[in-house]
Formats: sequence, structure tokens, C-alpha cells
Amino acid sequence: MAIASRGKLTTPDLLLLSLLAERPLHGYQANTVLEFRKWRDWVSRPQVYYSLDKLAKLSLVRSTSAESASQGPERAVYETTAKGRTALADALERDDWAEQVEQPPFLIWLALSWQCRPGVFLKQLQKRQSFLESELTRKREILRAVLKEVGHRYHEAVWMLSLYIDQIRTELRWLKKVRREFPRRSAAQNPAYLER
Repeated sequence: MAIASRGKLTTPDLLLLSLLAERPLHGYQANTVLEFRKWRDWVSRPQVYYSLDKLAKLSLVRSTSAESASQGPERAVYETTAKGRTALADALERDDWAEQVEQPPFLIWLALSWQCRPGVFLKQLQKRQSFLESELTRKREILRAVLKEVGHRYHEAVWMLSLYIDQIRTELRWLKKVRREFPRRSAAQNPAYLER
């Protein structure tokens, strides 16, 4: 596959292909839509231009025109090509979307936390709780905005945000449990790696 040999399509690449399949946009407009849809967590402003360049070199998007000089600096307007729509559809059929579990950095920290200095464990739990509470508020605000835009609950953005919110609420409950159980934390009683 020619596309795979020149680099796998990244999440920002796929998001831009999807946006440009909806309607032609220039980079500034793409950034505006990303900001409006609250997708900035996935695509930075500079990444938009990097991805547009990459996608154009792969012939997955093409420049359709440029705005006139009277509207400011000329901007290339891009649209998804047939090859780009095929690449997007192919990418969405990959098994790794459904068969992958990411390891959140916090769980890696937890696995190593027995090495913390005294008092650090509970401080980090509190920081995590504060962060999650802030994220919960932010995701709920985004969900309200999305519901207003789409007008119903049966939309992939609503489902996605609902999952985020449920995951955050679950982790907040779990953090309370860990805080309660922390005084009982102790080393493994029968570590298999010591047996020979």
C-alpha cells in the first residue's frame, strides 16, 4: 500500500481528512472548526498545517483555489480527494481502533508509587482528583454545547463525550476507594520473583 509506505496516517491527519470531506476549508478555517468542536486536545494549530502538507503530498487532499488578496493573505483551500476518502475509510477499518488498550500515565505512576517519598502518594491522589474534577466540568460543558449543536442524543460526539464523562466519574470513585484503603497498603507477601 503506497500510503503505508510513506507513513501511517495520524489522528490529526484523519481528523483533517474527515473535516475536508464535509466541505473544502483552508488551514485557518480548519483550525476554527477544530476549536469550535473542542477537538484541540487532538490537533494543535501547527499540526493542522503539517498534516495538510503531508496529505497534499500523498494526494489525499488537493488545493481547489485560493482566496482573493482583498480578503487578506492568499490561503489555499483544500478538499478531500477520492483517494483521501478511500484512505480515511480504510484507516477506520483497522483492527487497532477496537483492539487496543492504552496505558494512562497515571496508572504507570501508580505502579511505581511504592517508591514515593513519604506523603507524596496522597498529594498525587489529590492532584489527580482536582484535575479530574476540572476535566469533568469541562467535558460536561462541551457535551452541553454539542447537544445544542446536534439537537439530539444519538450522535457519535454525544456518545464519545458521555463515555469520557462516565470514565472520569468512575475514576473519581476509584480514587476515593484508594484513599480509604491507603493506610492498609503493604508489600506483596509472596513475591514470585524471589522464588528460585
